[in-house]
Amino acid sequence: MEEVMKSSYLVKGGTPLTGEVEIAGAKNAALPIIAASIMTDETVVVENVPDVSDIRALLATIDSIGGHVEKIDRHTFKINGSGINRYAPVDNKYVKKIRGSYYLIGALLGKYRNAEVALPGGCDIGLRPINLHVKGFKALGADTKLISPGRIIARAARLTGAHIFMDMVSVGATINVMMAAAMAEGVTIIENAAKEPHVVDLANFLNSMGARIKGAGTDVIRIVGVDSLHGTEYSIIPDQIEAGTYMFAAAATRGDVLIRNVIPKHLECFSVKLTEIGCQIEEFDDAVRVVATGRLGTTTVKTLPYPGFPTDMQPQMTILLGLSAGTSIVTESIFESRFKYVDELTKMGAVITVEGNTAIIEGVERYMAADMEVPDLRAGAALVIAAMAADGFSELSGIHYIERGYEDFPCKLRKLGAEIQVVRTEEDRKKFHFVHGH
Repeated sequence: MEEVMKSSYLVKGGTPLTGEVEIAGAKNAALPIIAASIMTDETVVVENVPDVSDIRALLATIDSIGGHVEKIDRHTFKINGSGINRYAPVDNKYVKKIRGSYYLIGALLGKYRNAEVALPGGCDIGLRPINLHVKGFKALGADTKLISPGRIIARAARLTGAHIFMDMVSVGATINVMMAAAMAEGVTIIENAAKEPHVVDLANFLNSMGARIKGAGTDVIRIVGVDSLHGTEYSIIPDQIEAGTYMFAAAATRGDVLIRNVIPKHLECFSVKLTEIGCQIEEFDDAVRVVATGRLGTTTVKTLPYPGFPTDMQPQMTILLGLSAGTSIVTESIFESRFKYVDELTKMGAVITVEGNTAIIEGVERYMAADMEVPDLRAGAALVIAAMAADGFSELSGIHYIERGYEDFPCKLRKLGAEIQVVRTEEDRKKFHFVHGH
């Protein structure tokens, strides 16, 4: 019998990526939009939904509490929340796997004044406390408490608009409070709100359902509560992080890639840094081209809330700078455990010293192939980039993390010329080595 292993990626590096790639809908926008789609009893059609495991888990969760989910095609879903059991706790095998499941708290609290949701999982990249969410719900009048094991309950006889100041910029808390406030009585003002594109996309989606939200994309969001929301059809924005990942993959492999179905404005923080270190960037209406012909230069990067450099692109940036000529510094100001992947990268010959929340990177000429363990979603994608830029064969295990947020990742990379394959058996591995030359 054939020996079955856990799935992994086998990569033969050294080929520049060239060609075109199409970007999927934004996972970070799709999660709250799908959660918010149950806030009406009418049917909602959501288009440009990325086909990734996090989204499938959230759709399965909605189905498990009585919502009706109908798949129209791979990227389009009809969702109807009229059959949801308002008193049913949201707790199944799916909900704990994904961070975005906590958006169901704001959605259920807004619609039913009652939410009981198991706390989520996702990637282990440091503490991501939900105290800001709880503070926001309490300000709206909800009795909110954490109970063990890992569960949050939020209940209110009525929700009333409030003036809420976020102690720190939090995308999750901004989104959750915005959903609950959309159906509260009166006016809610959220100050120091997150400005990310997916916050704006959710506000636009809710407004298309009849919500009255202004100021999304600025640090002050004003919400006039409404009694009910109605059905809508809505298409999710392109994924800023997926697009950025392919931009950095083109740069690291010294390739030439046209990235289609993007909003170039959302990619400016990447374009600026790539230009600074020597890439050529061409912008079009809904596409961006990245060309890197030789070894790149150095820079300093600090992760910040939007429109700053996103924490979700920090590993990809570090991997690229690891190949640059000279010394670069990357500072992580959002999550404290985001440099776990550096141990894996040093196996490839990278010279990186981590001091607290700062990585000092001495660029090397090339990476050497190595076997690596993926620690989380974005670091996983970054390590694949490193493997594609390295000489020889690398194997990456733990690829379920990558599948949480990237649609058809190996397939899209192969279309750009990468030599990468999912392997599940020893026979798969032998075949890949045979085809691609040992």
